[in-house]
Amino acid sequence: MSVFRSGLLVLTAPLSALSPRLAPILASASRIVEDTLYIHLQPGLSLTGSSQPKSTYVPATCEVYNVINKLYADADAHGHLDVRVLLTNIRNQSLAPQSLSSVQNLSHPPEVVLTDFQTSDGGQYNPVKQQLERYATSCYSCRPNLISVLLYPDYEPGTGEGEQPLQKPDWDGMFLHSYSDVVVGGTFDRLHNAHKILLSTCCMLAENRLLLGISDKNLLENKLLKELIQPYEKRVEKLCEFLVDIKPSLRYDTVPLLDPYGPSITDPDLKCIVVSEETRKGGVAVNKKRLENKDLDLPSCPYVIGLTGGTGSGKSSIARHLEHLGAYLVDVDRLGHEAYAPGGPAYGQVVEAFGADLLNEDGTINRKVLGAKVFGNQEQLKSLTDIVWPVIAQMAKKQINEAVVQGKAVCVLDAAVLLEAGWSDMVHEVWTAIIPETEALSRIMARDGLSEEAARSRLQSQLTNSQRVEQSHVVLCTLWEPEVTHRQVRIMELYHLGGRWPVVSCRVQCLAPCCSTSLSTI
Repeated sequence: MSVFRSGLLVLTAPLSALSPRLAPILASASRIVEDTLYIHLQPGLSLTGSSQPKSTYVPATCEVYNVINKLYADADAHGHLDVRVLLTNIRNQSLAPQSLSSVQNLSHPPEVVLTDFQTSDGGQYNPVKQQLERYATSCYSCRPNLISVLLYPDYEPGTGEGEQPLQKPDWDGMFLHSYSDVVVGGTFDRLHNAHKILLSTCCMLAENRLLLGISDKNLLENKLLKELIQPYEKRVEKLCEFLVDIKPSLRYDTVPLLDPYGPSITDPDLKCIVVSEETRKGGVAVNKKRLENKDLDLPSCPYVIGLTGGTGSGKSSIARHLEHLGAYLVDVDRLGHEAYAPGGPAYGQVVEAFGADLLNEDGTINRKVLGAKVFGNQEQLKSLTDIVWPVIAQMAKKQINEAVVQGKAVCVLDAAVLLEAGWSDMVHEVWTAIIPETEALSRIMARDGLSEEAARSRLQSQLTNSQRVEQSHVVLCTLWEPEVTHRQVRIMELYHLGGRWPVVSCRVQCLAPCCSTSLSTI
């Protein structure tokens, strides 16, 4: 029988071993806590030893999302529990780590702290309990005379109880993408665990602000048993309490939704919309409205995709696949070679600016000599790009016009320097190919025969993945087999060309091997 109204559950098992244990852990906790159960994820935390354990950041990854999703799903078996997974120490990739030394206030301060951490003798070992209490009170506001309990759930065979903590995994390439301003809409009547999954996803994706559109008045007219829906003010109150509890660092703005769109089609700061299966069509409609509202100088046809990515990212293979699907391909690298060629539109200006010593015997520009002149010299590099980039842009526009003549519906501008050159105003959408740095290094070294130091230097001279993602509408990853990349591209080609910014589908299957595209998938 439950004896405490509120509790804090500290989960210390490695994430890889935690999922199959969650159901029995929650079952044990439900016999002790009768109302609000806060859950704090701290994989690998040790409660033995003399030094006080401290909370550390956990990267916001696909694996973390799946664990949180399963926590709420398993909590459905315990209807009396109001489960709240705390995200204070779950960190977005793009945010700089901040101190976790301050104590976070909770709306229902825990009376008891529980943990899955187990001692070798299977007892309530007092020094471990004291460490647990000190850890809990250093992180969150708790009731005086906090009680501590070590849980010993009845795990099913094969769930890995008693295993040693695993080594810290390599998180590279597994991060969820994040966005400065995120929006979500819904009725949010009587907050339940499916709502909590949706809202937790929003909080993990948002860096600064979460805008919540809450259905009211006209939008409630067609709801079944609308008379039973809680008043708008009550729903807002419950939402804000939950959100401030799980992630107090975000700014939360709530607005009543009187039409299907609300501020999502007019707020210029919004970068991402999160949808459920039920609201997926609404997310698509919002994207179309935003595109209609944007004052574009570009003609609607062909629809121009600006494809970019760092060296070794697999951008060119994606471009070829889009061409195979029927898109008109503008190869900016090839245009660059034409611009530098004798008689080309940039040839004379480059030779005049950088000297005849960069010419080969046949009069062509030696690109390696030219590269050596500008590498590491920002002033010289700017002189070169000021000559070449405008010329290439004009050549690319001519190619896009050729796509019009050929009646192509989609044109792909394959340009490694799309963002650096400021060419995003030439395209309707920016698509970026990314891979983890370790994989990029391996590809560059194998392809170009470079040392690791030389390959790393080349990567460091380019925009980072995060910088590209922040300016992109679609993000693709070529880390897996070509067939997986082709499937990503096909999804984008079918569904996303009419969109203005990412639509996130809050579903488990979004975090399969193609999770790098799920944050832009509708």
